[in-house]
Amino acid sequence: MLEELYIENLAVIEKACISFKQAFHVFTGETGAGKSILIHGIQAVLGQRVSKDWVRTGCKYASITALFTNLPDSVIYLLSEMHVACEERQITLTREIRADGGSIGRINGKTATVSNLKEIGLLLISIHGQHDNQILLNPEYHLQVLDEFGGNSEFLIAYQESFRNLQNIARELKKLKSEQQKRQQKKLILQKQIQEIGALNPKIGEEEELENALIQAENSERIIYHLSNSANALDNENNNIQNAIQLLQEIEDVYPDMQEILPRLQACLIELQDIAEDLQNQAEHVSIDEMKISQLRQRYSAISQAKKQFFCDFDELLHIYDNAIAEINCLEENSDKIAALESKKAELLADVTEKAKALSDYREQTGKFFSQRVAEELKFLDMPNVILTVQQLKGKLTIQGRDSVIFLISANKGETPKPISKIASGGELSRIMLALKSVIADRDKIPTLIFDEIDTGVSGKAAQKIGVKLREISRNRQVLCVTHLSQIAVMANTHYMIEKHDEQDRTITQVHLLDFDGRVQEIARIMGGENPSKLMLENAREELKFFQE
Repeated sequence: MLEELYIENLAVIEKACISFKQAFHVFTGETGAGKSILIHGIQAVLGQRVSKDWVRTGCKYASITALFTNLPDSVIYLLSEMHVACEERQITLTREIRADGGSIGRINGKTATVSNLKEIGLLLISIHGQHDNQILLNPEYHLQVLDEFGGNSEFLIAYQESFRNLQNIARELKKLKSEQQKRQQKKLILQKQIQEIGALNPKIGEEEELENALIQAENSERIIYHLSNSANALDNENNNIQNAIQLLQEIEDVYPDMQEILPRLQACLIELQDIAEDLQNQAEHVSIDEMKISQLRQRYSAISQAKKQFFCDFDELLHIYDNAIAEINCLEENSDKIAALESKKAELLADVTEKAKALSDYREQTGKFFSQRVAEELKFLDMPNVILTVQQLKGKLTIQGRDSVIFLISANKGETPKPISKIASGGELSRIMLALKSVIADRDKIPTLIFDEIDTGVSGKAAQKIGVKLREISRNRQVLCVTHLSQIAVMANTHYMIEKHDEQDRTITQVHLLDFDGRVQEIARIMGGENPSKLMLENAREELKFFQE
């Protein structure tokens, strides 16, 4: 339970230290005195969102520390999971809110994350404020309320385990199918490469050979002309050399040096005759073939087009072809694995469907008992003719099952049940919410319940019944309640008054524990306003005596 709450520099609260017991506590005070700030402080140590605007003006930080004792086993287990030491089944939770933004959480003086505070806080305190009535107006929360009341989470846990397995298989199957589709697309690309490049059937070095062949073919006429003329020129030169040899032979006998030169000239003559003959032969073998030139050009153009298509040079074109053949052989469709997963998915779907039905059946039974228990509570809260019906609808499978739940109420006898949002007033919402809290509190193990202005829209006998119900809940739980009604305040075991006053040009809120006479004064004020009459004071005294004896 919450044993002590210490607040420093939180809005208009400079310092406050409040002690609590295993009892029914009420907080009263004029509107604007700071009752909501007290709730904000408790929410802060429970890991809820905070604002730097909460820090008292002129201060560097606000600090809230809560001491919890007699911790339930669920909290002890959670603390052990967090590796937090816990002696004598008690802990302190602290939250510092800095004026420059940000906050720090602590558990037993050691730094902790806000999520840690929140996780522990959910097991220690349940807060119901006016905004929580929206839970009744929003059907999205109704299934959660019904499951909390049911208390047996085995059906939901078993279902969710199978459902998550089904989700995992479905995701894996989707991934494999997506990969298979990508492989098919890749395969089509590779097949196209193989088909188009294979049809071209390029050979190593072919491009260079084609270029040379084209050059030769396109220049064949010019080649013939020059080969022939060169051969003719050499023939003429042969004649000149022969004439030179004859002339030199005539002086050979008188000029002995010719013995050395003549053999050389004769060798040159033989070489020139051979060259001339070779040139003439080459000229005769070079032909002008227009068809061949056209074929060469077509082939060269096809290779150039392929290079442009695949954005590569000739050598890379061959490489692409070889790689495509190798890669296409490595592409497997994993059809066997997909078939196995499809089979597993079908099995899991059947299992999930069966467990969803079991969960639905359990909720249906829970809904009947829930309606009965709420009806009992509403009857006690002076709403005997109100009937709450749990409408259970079946839909697609989700993580919460296949059910959606809507709470319907019939406010008067003979009326058809309708959604709460359409017919419930503010006072009815408060009492219906209290009824729900009462029946759920019987099932959960949260030690402290806080009700922030649960009496909205309620007065008279109904307010008295709310007070009785809160006191009844406090027999097994610690209850804190912020109220404006004397009918509820007189029921409390402990009464705190939140009072605001000015001190040295600053507004300060203080929290006072009231004794019996102080309670008489405060209850009389609530009944009749400031400066209550003697009769009002006497009525307050009698009411307080009646409920405190």
